[in-house]
Amino acid sequence: MSKHTIPAFGLGTFRLKGQEVIDSVATGLELGYRHIDTAQIYGNEAEVGQAIADSRVARAELFVTTKVWTEHLSRDKLIPSLKESLQKLRMEQVDLALIHWPSPNDELPVAEYMQALAEAKKQGLARLIGISNFTIAHMQQAIEAVGADAIATNQVEIHPFLQNRKLAEFARSQGIHLTAYMPLAYGKVMQDATLQEIAGKHGVSAAQVALAWSLQQGHAVIPSSTKRANLQGNLEAVKIKLSDAEMQAIAKLDRGERLANPDFAPKWD
Repeated sequence: MSKHTIPAFGLGTFRLKGQEVIDSVATGLELGYRHIDTAQIYGNEAEVGQAIADSRVARAELFVTTKVWTEHLSRDKLIPSLKESLQKLRMEQVDLALIHWPSPNDELPVAEYMQALAEAKKQGLARLIGISNFTIAHMQQAIEAVGADAIATNQVEIHPFLQNRKLAEFARSQGIHLTAYMPLAYGKVMQDATLQEIAGKHGVSAAQVALAWSLQQGHAVIPSSTKRANLQGNLEAVKIKLSDAEMQAIAKLDRGERLANPDFAPKWD
């Protein structure tokens, strides 16, 4: 079994709070999702943990990801913060712990928090570790710190309007898997004429085409939704096979449209 045992299809929980996230996760688990993605900063780990506990789905069947927030990256804070996440999630271990963002302005060296994360894995707090929002330069430093084999994924924004090719090529050259977040560009994919046309040919939705496009490149996807029909529809994307011509048509939609770009973001490739 390779280190990339990340299920290709996951359920994102960004921006979902309280009862909304409980319902989304509960419905997702009922529909067959087994990969759930959360983060310390989302403020919903406890609710995600509750929904999972209430679902009665066996822990061994699930793949749960959380992400360490920037304020907890220092060597003395990272492990305690992860232990707190586990308490909220009601788990002994997450399947994947990610560094959510590189340290703002590189105040802390990448090696410091990657080594702390590797130590968390050694202590059994996480089965796999990885990174998120890392640029090529940050990825190089992470590889130097812990080795490419230790990095299960880099979770980055990828959708038809931001294809992140340079980063994707570098990741591929290092054997590092990518997880695409915001794969539907906050619903913008639904309005795109090219995606609608391809969707029409397959008798599916533009959202399903966008997800299939990411999956076909070998990425994992973690779309979020609160509506049962959308949660179900998203999951159906795994059945779609796009032709080379369709993949090329989608490749032309790249316009570098980045939606997640907080003021502390690194200098993007």
